[in-house]
Amino acid sequence: MAYLDENYWSQRYLTGTTGWDIGYPSYPLVQYLDQIVNKEVEILIPGAGNGLEAAYAFQNGFKDIHLLDFSLHPLESFKMKFPSFPESHIHHEDFFYHNHQYDLILEQTFFCALDPSLRIQYVNKMYELLKPGGKLVGVLFNQHFEKAGPPFGGDVKEYQSLFSKKFEEVKMEPCYNSIPERQGAELFIQIQKSNT
Repeated sequence: MAYLDENYWSQRYLTGTTGWDIGYPSYPLVQYLDQIVNKEVEILIPGAGNGLEAAYAFQNGFKDIHLLDFSLHPLESFKMKFPSFPESHIHHEDFFYHNHQYDLILEQTFFCALDPSLRIQYVNKMYELLKPGGKLVGVLFNQHFEKAGPPFGGDVKEYQSLFSKKFEEVKMEPCYNSIPERQGAELFIQIQKSNT
């Protein structure tokens, strides 16, 4: 599928057609990060793009943040902007081949970039990448789009069914602090892997 090709995403960055990138860290993720006391938690941000949330977390004392993207272009740009960020925590690879475990994975416009045919694989991989008791937290679009994606949308019933196949604790609620352009169109998710 063309949109999953690294070249496709790199072209989007090179041509500036990155409508998902709001130019600053996402409010819901910023507010979630702000209430975490333990700055030692190991965090992954897949499909991180320009790494705005990773930069925010790093600048606010989180020591173990990893960002991952299929496209090298935004990662190179991130390295130039944040030279003190550990290079070993910047992963240029396919999410589905990444191997490590994390306490927290942040979801911000990654799920909606994947073809819906990959959603079961996404859920299985998220489960694999989380430590026991680990959480997947972020936002999903709570709407279906008229145009062919990406982005690809969905609704809460569909997502509940999807994530409940693997995770026991699946919380989804309307996102109250979305950016104005996405107000009423996002769900805030907190999905936890069991401790056993």
